[in-house]
Amino acid sequence: MNKPIASVSLDLDNQWSYMKIHGDAGWESYPSYLGAFVPHVLDVLDRLGLSITFFIVGKDAAIESNQEYLREITRRGHEVGNHSFHHESWLHTYSREELAEEISRAEAQIEAATGQRPAGFRGPGFSWSPALLEVLKERGYQYDASTLPTYIGPIARMYYFWTANLSREERETRKGLFGSFKDGLRPVKPYLWQLGNGETLLELPVTTIPVFKTPFHFSYLLYLSGFSTALMDAYLNFAIAMCRATGTQPSYLLHPLDLIGGDQVPQLKFFPGMDIPSGRKVEVFTRVMNKLGKYFELGNMSRYARYFLSTGLKSREAALSGALSRPEVRADSFEP
Repeated sequence: MNKPIASVSLDLDNQWSYMKIHGDAGWESYPSYLGAFVPHVLDVLDRLGLSITFFIVGKDAAIESNQEYLREITRRGHEVGNHSFHHESWLHTYSREELAEEISRAEAQIEAATGQRPAGFRGPGFSWSPALLEVLKERGYQYDASTLPTYIGPIARMYYFWTANLSREERETRKGLFGSFKDGLRPVKPYLWQLGNGETLLELPVTTIPVFKTPFHFSYLLYLSGFSTALMDAYLNFAIAMCRATGTQPSYLLHPLDLIGGDQVPQLKFFPGMDIPSGRKVEVFTRVMNKLGKYFELGNMSRYARYFLSTGLKSREAALSGALSRPEVRADSFEP
């Protein structure tokens, strides 16, 4: 019997974007760790025989010194997605015209650098807006992947403000970062956005534990592994059991700092988890991928999207769509 399809993706946030988010000086020179990280992660994925989606920031693709590493991603069989041009987590505050420029500019640079046009988009910091969805549809995108259905967004935002070096103005622009408690009411499974113009766009949420809506993407598991591998295994086993019980096929999220430590990027030692050596992170990652791969067929986001768009699944208006904070769109969820 075939295993259910699941997806794995990595938001390729660069060193400068972490510095920018943290409010650190010097990010404007766009320091990069792609030369160290990309060959490292591609070798890890090769050993696992895993093809995933890399969401690339347009600014990185526009910098010549990064391009050889970004091209290697597609050369070795992976998909690329659009992660915006400037990597600003307040994307939801952009005007429609600004969004169109942001998406198209990133798209052009990513295609030029990698030879592949992005089919999907993920907003930095899970930021999105109705106008963004309509711009994506107009530009022919297959899917959006910008939502994280969890209740803990405000807690994450409090921690972020507590640890970041931000001015009052910067805090104001980021006040919607990571969403609200209402985000926990959104579907965990893929669904269709009903856009204001009558068209639809597939949404592929980052999967959280069904019912409980707590995250289990790799950053959280890595954190738990710092206390106990057994604790991490128990949490992951529970997440997988809930996915299987509810027929949820995971969309699993990675970040660069999940797989590389302060031993290779000492400039980012201030970030949580960067005291864990790169080798240990790879060991934990391999353990997690093997566990997920036991129950799900892992692949990239476009394959995952095509599955949901082509299986003839019946769509219905989501029972909780009225709780969405953006009334211009409606969610229709897929039921397996």
